[in-house]
Amino acid sequence: MRNKILKYFRDAGKEFVSGQQISDDLHVSRTAIWKHIKVLKERGYIFESSTRKGYRLIHAPNLLTELELNSVLTTELLGRHIIYDEAMTSTNSVAKEAARKGAPDGTIVVAEEQTGGRGRVQRGWFSPYGKGIWFSVIWRPTFAPQDASKCTLLAAVALIRAFRKMGLTEAGIKWPNDILVHERKLVGILTEMDATMEEIHYIVMGIGINTDVAPVDLPEELRGKATSFMMEGVRVVRKELLAAVLVELEALYAEAQRDGFARILDEWRAYSVTLGREVNVIMPNETYSGTARDIDADGCLLVDTPQGTQRVMAGDVSIRNRTRE
Repeated sequence: MRNKILKYFRDAGKEFVSGQQISDDLHVSRTAIWKHIKVLKERGYIFESSTRKGYRLIHAPNLLTELELNSVLTTELLGRHIIYDEAMTSTNSVAKEAARKGAPDGTIVVAEEQTGGRGRVQRGWFSPYGKGIWFSVIWRPTFAPQDASKCTLLAAVALIRAFRKMGLTEAGIKWPNDILVHERKLVGILTEMDATMEEIHYIVMGIGINTDVAPVDLPEELRGKATSFMMEGVRVVRKELLAAVLVELEALYAEAQRDGFARILDEWRAYSVTLGREVNVIMPNETYSGTARDIDADGCLLVDTPQGTQRVMAGDVSIRNRTRE
């Protein structure tokens, strides 16, 4: 009911609406309406009230709460169940616990900040309050466990699609899971899975997008290496960007389950900033250099070296002729 009342005020725009009018249209008592408005005020919504005219909404908080997201979501699956808190140690940690307890396919976990956000190989992920989109998706796919690793590439394609629609046209994908703009990192993706040899129990995909991070916000070690929508001169409303990302993720997730990953991998190749470049590959037991030639049907990176073509399933890959990583 609170979502319906909030939508009612949004639809009214700058016009006042009376409690009686809302009561008649939504079939709820005026006392209940007043209680819901009181809760909305506590959550940062600001209303102007008039004894004669009623109420009107004059400010909504810049948050990724369920109330705010529901005002812009158009997806059928992703985001229809939302777990939200202002601060979480890690959205992936919360999502995995929720998945173990039976959270449905398409659940998203969202926080305004992460105090212990994680990237690949146990690196931290800088997640300041209200200056990015820090969220995880719980998937329960029907495809085979051996296809799960390709979900990271799927997510990268979805992000590029959404970013271009929001006005950021320069982003590209660095294998396997980073989105770069002008050689600086904009997005990180961390995918984790629980499965048997025969079946995926769940996939948790964590995505961190820098939206309003300014250079002064960045820790010293990230300056010159990270960027944000704001730093690239593209201003976005966080909830609208997240809604756009979920649309693209949902479409590609459905395609992967219906038709497989072949076309998605082709689109990944078109967005790649790794293929055709000289790279360094750092593995737990070896390091080598070569030319990133392609990805195979499993999403593994194929690197041509003097010793032959190496198939990189996992590892730290850097582009050799970059001045920044």
